[in-house]
Amino acid sequence: MQFQKHIYKSVMAALVALTLFACEGNKKNVQRLNLTDNAPVTEGKGVNFKYTDSGRVVYNVLASKFLDYSNFEFGYEEFPNGIEVNFYDDDNEKNTVVADYAINFTETDIVDLRGNVVLTTSDSMVLKAQQLYWDKGNSWVFTDQPYQIKRNGNENNGAMFDSNQDFTYFLSRDNRGTQIIDAKDKDKL
Repeated sequence: MQFQKHIYKSVMAALVALTLFACEGNKKNVQRLNLTDNAPVTEGKGVNFKYTDSGRVVYNVLASKFLDYSNFEFGYEEFPNGIEVNFYDDDNEKNTVVADYAINFTETDIVDLRGNVVLTTSDSMVLKAQQLYWDKGNSWVFTDQPYQIKRNGNENNGAMFDSNQDFTYFLSRDNRGTQIIDAKDKDKL
């Protein structure tokens, strides 16, 4: 009888320890159980996120609705009703991008902007596309959709492009455009 009590206590102690360690190791899974299927972990309305570096605003995100799915295995943030992002360079010059929809894949640092995407730079360049990707980690912008760029009377229409985010390196496919050249600069061509 004494032996049975000892075995019973040992088994109970092992089960309690196992349960405690199992719960700790699966904390994220337990949190997911508290959410309804496919629900975001956070929801925001009328959001105004400001991202800073050394006290200086680097970019400002404005959206009427924000959904945070970081509780998913491949986490992401969604802006289903559109987004406006204002970027500020080292000289505090503002560049702006707006889109009807955006999704930020937090693990890959890729932002997918869709629907009436318009990027306006501080030097008056306006890029329009139906979809635009921004690779934040590599400071790269690209699309596999038709696009249009206008700057200072010049226009470029193309099928797709890859570019660094400040557009000093730009590779376009199947493009057509109009380039205005000052007559005094024609010898430089």
